[in-house]
Amino acid sequence: MGFFDVFMKFFPEVKGPTEKRLSFKIKLKWTLIILVAFFVLSVIPLYGLGANELAQFESLSIILGASFGSLMSLGIGPIVTASIVLQLLTGSGLLKIKTDTPEGKTFFQGLQKVLALFFIIFEALIYVFMGGLAPPEQFVGTSTFFGLQLLLVFQLFLGGLMVLFMDEVINKWGFGSGISLFIAAGVSSSIFVRAFSPLTSAGTFALGSGQAPIGQVWVFFVSLMGGNPQGALLALAAIVATILVFVIAVYAQAMKVEIPLSFGRVRGHGMRWPLQFIYTSNIPVILIAALLANVQLMARLLQNWGHPLLGTFIGNTPASGFVLWIFPPNLLNGVITGGLRFMDLLYATSYALFMIGGAILFSVFWVQTAGMDAKSQAKKILSSGMQIPGFRRDPRVLEQILNRYIPALTVLGGIAVGILAASADLLGALSNGTGILLTVMIIYKLYEEVAQQHMMDMHPALRKMME
Repeated sequence: MGFFDVFMKFFPEVKGPTEKRLSFKIKLKWTLIILVAFFVLSVIPLYGLGANELAQFESLSIILGASFGSLMSLGIGPIVTASIVLQLLTGSGLLKIKTDTPEGKTFFQGLQKVLALFFIIFEALIYVFMGGLAPPEQFVGTSTFFGLQLLLVFQLFLGGLMVLFMDEVINKWGFGSGISLFIAAGVSSSIFVRAFSPLTSAGTFALGSGQAPIGQVWVFFVSLMGGNPQGALLALAAIVATILVFVIAVYAQAMKVEIPLSFGRVRGHGMRWPLQFIYTSNIPVILIAALLANVQLMARLLQNWGHPLLGTFIGNTPASGFVLWIFPPNLLNGVITGGLRFMDLLYATSYALFMIGGAILFSVFWVQTAGMDAKSQAKKILSSGMQIPGFRRDPRVLEQILNRYIPALTVLGGIAVGILAASADLLGALSNGTGILLTVMIIYKLYEEVAQQHMMDMHPALRKMME
């Protein structure tokens, strides 16, 4: 404990604001600055990079908020992995931290930062020395090759450290969290490109090139005019699946249970305490998606290293082993083209079960570690001077009442986000299903936060748009 305290004392951190409440303009300014910095860093290539074996994992890079081959190659992976490890340790009881106290919360956050730093270094070494991001082949067998490897590791470390600090800036000075912002930004840009880009995969204009464009809206119209009904149907299916997931996710996010409360000393006045149906928000699905993404990346790197312990890949698609059972097949594409197999249904079921089970597990762990359990919520309600009408002002009574809802909402919300994320992947939506679900939830939560805290100090035009 003493060594940890000394280490955290000298570890750099972003200084928080001295004001108790930041204005809308300040939060918006810092959010936009970090967002622009994220996109700029995502297009700065790594110096000395040759082979980029990770470039084919585009769907995984979206979940990790990464851009493989750039300074943002690690993305939010180390931060999320550190969070997963801490959730598992605290949820299983192996690590006992009282997160309901200021000291315990500070220690938990510091430990998470140290773990994130460890995983930044660890993942940088794994990516480079296992061949995911390698120097040019002409330097193989020379001392220059090893020097370039170390240079790549340093650049990855630098990029990972910048993500860590940018996340801290958003947490203290911006809206929401940096992790959520980076995921939403990556998914939104991916959906826009895959829907409307007139370019081909080679980066040239599709018109007159004889190649299909990336944007599915263009593919739909080109297929119709070219007399290709199957191609038009495939493009339309991807667009409809994306819209459907958006609509259902927004509806599920708006569902809530409201508990009536009254002010103990003021009769006739009260409010409703909302408990969201998706009680733990997007955190569980981020954690399980990042975990599966890391497993697939590790499997590919192990295959390149000559030890395919987790399975093998042919191109971008898993061909055997464990990774095949956690990879979503495109069922809708198989139905339309007539290529659906019985094994595809088994793989789809396995993937859905992993997503649902993982979302439930991390939902339960997150409720316990984030102070969202019934006992913590009861203390929060009573400390604000409120109580449930008709019941004694006793935390045990209030905890008992909240226990009727919170455990059920935790499990049902985990099941819902798991099903939604898996369904989008299995239906072949325009972007990663988990990413689409996360983006909807992130934007909805951001809207609620801005509407509750900054409705009065924003520009009148923005206020009218938010109403």
